[in-house]
Amino acid sequence: QVQLVESGGGLVQAGGSLRLSCAVSGRPFSYYAVGWFRQAPGKEREFVAAISWSGARTEYADSVKGRFTISRDAAKNTVYLQMNSLKSEDTAVYSCAARQSASRQYVSRDRADFGSWGQGTQVAVSE
Repeated sequence: QVQLVESGGGLVQAGGSLRLSCAVSGRPFSYYAVGWFRQAPGKEREFVAAISWSGARTEYADSVKGRFTISRDAAKNTVYLQMNSLKSEDTAVYSCAARQSASRQYVSRDRADFGSWGQGTQVAVSE
């Protein structure tokens, strides 16, 4: 099992940037993909971005493509979400999640595939 802790959220003006971090700890029994999801008030949790264990495969929601970048630092067991050109509609609680897999290339957009979740970090974008 793995544990995940997010950090880096905060309040930013529209057009600004934030970088979220997801620190992964524990003893995974296999490779694991990491995804970022977000949930705005009154809305369902939605997919934002995901990255494979190898880092070679990434997936993005259409709403963030070209603005957000997901990456991972294997030495630090940390996954990052660089968010640029932020909009008010990006306001949400952002959570990272891990999905263990036998493949280094596995990546998923489906929140149901992810079994370990962090507590989340709030991102607020003001106009």
